[in-house]
Amino acid sequence: MKRFFLALTLLAAALPLRAAELSPIEQQVADAVKSPKVTVVHFWATWCGNCKHELVSGGWKDFLATNPDVQVIFVTSWDPKPGAPELEKYGLGAQPNLTVLQHPNSSRKKETQMLSFMGLPMQWLPTTWVYRDGKLRYALNYGEIRFPMLQQMVTDSLDKW
Repeated sequence: MKRFFLALTLLAAALPLRAAELSPIEQQVADAVKSPKVTVVHFWATWCGNCKHELVSGGWKDFLATNPDVQVIFVTSWDPKPGAPELEKYGLGAQPNLTVLQHPNSSRKKETQMLSFMGLPMQWLPTTWVYRDGKLRYALNYGEIRFPMLQQMVTDSLDKW
């Protein structure tokens, strides 16, 4: 099943999207990931235990400090509670390489929740995508990030593919 979603993610990443198909927040992220720098897009929620564990561990704060040239975008998803105040509790928000966005569809109900973003499936929190030059390099669609793995993905993304 995981292979299916990875294959679907990679297929969707190869398909061009027209600007009219994207919501304003998706367009903002789509514009950001076009950068020649590595961009990490991280979907999370204030109520998500795995998302909070990543914050408590200090992993994101350390990652941002260690990688000032990597742009990180947190998209608070499936959550009516604003994410920025929660991130501030863990020392996140003032970093110049961090952007915090709130997805307007905050529904957690299966029939109305956001299930895709920029044409890619987004069905679990946390979800982390790594881009460079507008191309999806890695997609971790199920669960908590391991920061040594994220660091390796960033390093690998800097190589010419």
